[in-house]
Amino acid sequence: MTHTNTSGSDAGVVASEQANHITQNLPLLVLGALGVVFGDIGTSPLYAFREALHATSHGGTTLPSVDEVLGLLSLILWALTLIVTIKYVVFVLRADNNGEGGTLSLMSLARSAVTSGQTPILWLGLIGAALFFGDAIITPAISVLSAVEGLQVVEPRLAPWIVPVTIVIICGLFVVQRFGTGKVAAVFGPVTAVWFLALGVSGFVHISEAPQVLFAVNPLYGATFILDHTGIALIVLGAVFLAVTGAEALYVDLGHFGRRPIILGWLIIVFPCLLLNYFGQGAFVVAHPAAAENPFFLMQADWARIPMIILATMATVIASQAVISGAYSLARQAMHLNLLPRLHVLHTSDTQSGQIYMPQVTTLLFVAVIALVIGFRSSSSLSAAYGIAVTGEMLVTAILLFIVMRKIWRWALPAALAVVIPLGLIDLGFFVANLAKFLQGGWVPAVVAVILVTIMATWLGGRARLAEKTRRDEVPLQFLVDNLSKKKPTIVPGTAVFLTSDIEGAPTALLHSLKHYKVLHEQNVILTVRTSASPRVPDDEKVTIDAYNELFFRVVVTFGYMESPNIPKALALGRKLGWKFDIMSTSFFLSRRSLKPGPKPGSPLRFWQDRLFTRLAKNASDATEYFHIPTGRVVEIGTQVVL
Repeated sequence: MTHTNTSGSDAGVVASEQANHITQNLPLLVLGALGVVFGDIGTSPLYAFREALHATSHGGTTLPSVDEVLGLLSLILWALTLIVTIKYVVFVLRADNNGEGGTLSLMSLARSAVTSGQTPILWLGLIGAALFFGDAIITPAISVLSAVEGLQVVEPRLAPWIVPVTIVIICGLFVVQRFGTGKVAAVFGPVTAVWFLALGVSGFVHISEAPQVLFAVNPLYGATFILDHTGIALIVLGAVFLAVTGAEALYVDLGHFGRRPIILGWLIIVFPCLLLNYFGQGAFVVAHPAAAENPFFLMQADWARIPMIILATMATVIASQAVISGAYSLARQAMHLNLLPRLHVLHTSDTQSGQIYMPQVTTLLFVAVIALVIGFRSSSSLSAAYGIAVTGEMLVTAILLFIVMRKIWRWALPAALAVVIPLGLIDLGFFVANLAKFLQGGWVPAVVAVILVTIMATWLGGRARLAEKTRRDEVPLQFLVDNLSKKKPTIVPGTAVFLTSDIEGAPTALLHSLKHYKVLHEQNVILTVRTSASPRVPDDEKVTIDAYNELFFRVVVTFGYMESPNIPKALALGRKLGWKFDIMSTSFFLSRRSLKPGPKPGSPLRFWQDRLFTRLAKNASDATEYFHIPTGRVVEIGTQVVL
């Protein structure tokens, strides 16, 4: 007998209340989005236009002409317009998965819409997630370096201190992660708002020095520049793309703020201020061609340079924090979708479930960021590594968006192609342009992405082989239940919960319990935990209960991929369905598998994959902690499995 409980009218009331809440708090949400969503793209003026000028002038050996400045400004303006405003604001932000965004959310949405061919979509999700991590290690390094390099403009003798100061700032940023950033995050929005205001004002005051830069709104200047500089076009486009890095954050952070605050923040504040600053830099370089070396800091008044360096450093730290938080969120999503093994997750806030700290992810990010700072030593050198990961992720987003357009939005094929092909060609063009920087540093995020795809693919394949082997050796649950109802062993008081991922087979822990203890509890719950394609599952849809007989029950608990899986809380929901759950009289039986690679792997590839999977499984966090089960109520039964 299956117990279900649904409430469509309640869901409508909740949705209405959420909409009213968003409207009432719209200014605060826009302010918060400035710090979290736009931190990365907001620090691009520190280095994007400078690197485009360096690429045009062959590393600073020649001074840029007025036409070259206008061409670069036109390319930056239209890159921001087409990629951020048209692609992300108009189309991608509409493809939310019950309010959530990001590559894995889009992958889950696309997979839920197709009945066949899910494997290619899964691989796209793996690649997109891996590329995000490749981008996440570069953003803190290049952002903080570019801000601290302002010291060299103020006092050239401080140049040797740039790398040490950058390392100290980054060390401080990662050290505070374990204490949570909730209290500090309250100032992220206001500080970033001041930063964008400073960007707009500092650019606006210089436009009058060369007002002809405003002609760059004509896209012909950008097209003419490319045609006149075919020999360096790819290198220049790779540098121009630095202006739009961070655009993917608009979609990644959709669940935190909602679509409307992000759109308003971009159109009213961020986009205008970025354009004013880029055009101000362009006008300053036209009036002072030698300033092409570092136009952002050189165009600041002498009295404003130190304050601007401090403000820029604060803005880059905030941008780095947003990327680190995004890496935590993506890692947790991947973990819940079984793309990664269970990782240690610490909650740093009693009220905000999204504020988490992941020690393993933090360590890997910290080592990678410090290695990049020491290895590249300047933002100009590091800019060569930036771009490949972002453009690759944008290409993945375009493909998944096409699937959503066709399968969920029900767009006609010509309409979907009319949108995706032009946007995809732009993404592809920038991807090819960034490939030109592969040997200069672009290999870094590519290697990181390949490693992560290998890990996720190995974990997926290993879990599939383990499930197949377990299924071959298992006893059908219905067969066991029927036999035990005919010949009952000794019955003891209380409830026993046996966790299993296979809904048809008898849990290994149950078989070993019967073998060694030769008893059954009054109530025996076969519990399966599933992850939904939706980010969150309503409480009234979370639990289903089937009764086999008076001794055995099948309970399926479904969590959203953004939720923290808390089994005791979920089981308490079963009281509404008539099940009397008491944690103090319940024992949880878990099977702890000890994996060993088989003696005959079959191929060298299978050999190292089995060993990598075994290592990942050994390092996975404890199931008791992951599912928030009280340790005093857990009985673990060990089994050995040969792959």
